[in-house]
Amino acid sequence: MTERVSLTLNGTLLSPPKTTTTTMASSLRSTTAASRLLLSSSSSTRSTLTLSASSSLSFARSLVSSPLLSSSPLSQKRHGVSSVNRSFNSTAAATKCSASDPDQLKNAREDIKELLNTKFCHPILVRLGWHDAGTYNKNIKEWPQRGGANGSLRFEIELKHAANAGLVNALNLIKDIKEKYSGITYADLFQLASATAIEEAGGPKIPMKYGRVDASGPEDCPEEGRLPDAGPPSPANHLREVFYRMGLDDKDIVALSGAHTLGRSRPERSGWGKPETKYTKEGPGAPGGQSWTPEWLKFDNSYFKEIKEKRDEDLLVLPTDAAIFEDSSFKVYAEKYAADQDAFFKDYAVAHAKLSNLGAKFDPPEGIVI
Repeated sequence: MTERVSLTLNGTLLSPPKTTTTTMASSLRSTTAASRLLLSSSSSTRSTLTLSASSSLSFARSLVSSPLLSSSPLSQKRHGVSSVNRSFNSTAAATKCSASDPDQLKNAREDIKELLNTKFCHPILVRLGWHDAGTYNKNIKEWPQRGGANGSLRFEIELKHAANAGLVNALNLIKDIKEKYSGITYADLFQLASATAIEEAGGPKIPMKYGRVDASGPEDCPEEGRLPDAGPPSPANHLREVFYRMGLDDKDIVALSGAHTLGRSRPERSGWGKPETKYTKEGPGAPGGQSWTPEWLKFDNSYFKEIKEKRDEDLLVLPTDAAIFEDSSFKVYAEKYAADQDAFFKDYAVAHAKLSNLGAKFDPPEGIVI
């Protein structure tokens, strides 16, 4: 699931080689080109974990913040959220559809790739998909009351939830794509953008399906508080409480935490992290924030390596991040992923797909594969 998620790092400070904006952007473009060759259909207050990016696992607003745009929570509430909400809702009135068109999904994926290549907005798009899906409650059977991937995050009442601070920027980024492809539901577009961002950052191919039906109005939004908190008193227990409610398990929790390899936490949004570090002061996009990894636009297993080694005070470790090496059950998977990137990619792809389907109603029921 970044949003959607800091402990002072201990141990000897051994700073990795400095990563410049040019190096990072060049590395991202190289990774993107390579992934396109390898993946024919391939396309980062003490808040909530965006199992996420910038708890997203970015499900916190600290999980994956946008590398493109920065806005204060106050200005977001007064202007940004309301204006983008009006725009999305007026489009919804004219283009509401119960299922997505496969050809439009394929074309939209190419437009999302172009957006990623020009705006470097991978983390916040991951977080967008995760925060829409991460409200799912398996104990509620009725749709859309059960929450999950139903596009309800486009409505102002949910967009203003504390865990979603800054996600107005994500809606602004994809607004033109939604207007261009009226035959795609919001629920599908959010998940398409999230999976494509992972793949384009060098991550695994996600086994996605589409055809999600949209929630129809603000009355369908879940209550606030379903997303994880970044700094609860008992981080491991809190993660289990939230993710077990979604029907996910310990392996899913740790794998999804690995998406923190993308993105930055901005203290003005989440209450966590430094205003800037040597890795973020030059962007790309709006400078600032604190990242979990040196190359915070590259999807790999460095998140697990950095937490295990605890060697660089310029890298972020939240209480919920530290928990994956402190809890005995979580640690089994965290150690495995730190040592074996292929194993991490395999389990991450499964967990991300699982998350993206939570609470969704599909039309047709079996979904659409593109």
